[in-house]
Amino acid sequence: MSGHTLEVDPAQANYLRNVLRLKAGATVLVFNGRDGEWRATLADRGKRALSLTVNEQTRAQTTPLDLHYLFAPLKHARLDYMVQKAVEMGASRLQSVLTRHTQVARINLERMRTNAIEAAEQCGILTLPEIAPPVSLEHMLAERKPERLLIFCDEAAEVKDPLAALAAARPAAGSAPPPLAVLIGPEGGFAEDERASLLRAPNLVRLALGPRILRADTAAVAALALVSAVLGDWR
Repeated sequence: MSGHTLEVDPAQANYLRNVLRLKAGATVLVFNGRDGEWRATLADRGKRALSLTVNEQTRAQTTPLDLHYLFAPLKHARLDYMVQKAVEMGASRLQSVLTRHTQVARINLERMRTNAIEAAEQCGILTLPEIAPPVSLEHMLAERKPERLLIFCDEAAEVKDPLAALAAARPAAGSAPPPLAVLIGPEGGFAEDERASLLRAPNLVRLALGPRILRADTAAVAALALVSAVLGDWR
């Protein structure tokens, strides 16, 4: 990539020029989610257009944790926060799951992608998660591969200590983290038949998140931190 010239997206050009107040010749760090991080030099391409000349690689591409975050849709501001935090916590795929008690039926996938990119830029994360379209709970369970461990955040879990519940599924020392999926339902909870379907699923861990009721966006941070620490790439 060294020596390549890239045209800057108009929205990003506006941000670089009018928000960050960068001038021609300024150095920025760029990434595309595949080829690592590179140092590039900014150049004017007219009144509003900018380009970047790629100079040298500063970091090699990292391998993301194979972690899917499955969630009941949320309203805009809380969804924005949740997407940003899920990216920061290393989720490789974000997918909303529609349930009986879901309160929001439509999701702006482009807005999710924008928030994911902003979170990655701010935190120096070199991989971008897949933003998948919404699916029903039934479809998610039917299409799920059984080798992917499903962590079902369930306030009725029999094991109340979340660390103990996850430790039972921990791989052998020195082995790579297994494929993971974390599921958090709607704030109204799952219907009884939905819960029953989940509990029949293979390779499942029920995860309690403490004695207090958490909002869904808060639960996302708590669950992803626990899973990363016990089963993921924090070990």
